Amino acid sequence: MDGRDGMRAADADREAVAERLRVALNEGRLDLHEYDERLQRAYAARTYADLEALLTDLPPVAPPQRSGLAPASATAPAVGSREGQPGPVATRGVTARWLAEVWLPYLNVVAIVVTIWAVTSLLSRDLLYFWPVWVAGPWGAVLLVRTITGLTGGEPQRQSIEGERRRQRKRSKRELRAGERDEEPPTG
Repeated sequence: MDGRDGMRAADADREAVAERLRVALNEGRLDLHEYDERLQRAYAARTYADLEALLTDLPPVAPPQRSGLAPASATAPAVGSREGQPGPVATRGVTARWLAEVWLPYLNVVAIVVTIWAVTSLLSRDLLYFWPVWVAGPWGAVLLVRTITGLTGGEPQRQSIEGERRRQRKRSKRELRAGERDEEPPTG
């Protein structure tokens, strides 16, 4: 590789590509799985050629004034952006966090009912009918289906993106309130 393609990319270049990928996701040009995959590759890219390979099948971004397409929602803040600056989206551990959120309540309840069964069996000095299976079985089957459909449908990434948007809105509201307090004349 010679010329610009062989040059090392900077963090700002990686962030710019990540922002372009976010725009493509919001436009519906990428699905969540492909977005996640490309985003990971963008942050791992070393050269400009690595970064440009991630955008080759995406059209260039046209300003909304010149675009013939419907503009993206102006009210929704960009994921990970802070006052117009793109920010990194944490992709590691998103799936593990989602799985824990789905399965931990189940595991806690099953542990409680099995403990109750074990204590009652010990106190009666007889191995009682294992009734916790009626709690664990159906609920576990439902969670298994939810896990499979959620993972294949990209639910962990979607939930992560929505969570980031909620945090961004809260942060913006806090900053707005703080700015309003700073503008108020002192009383007294």
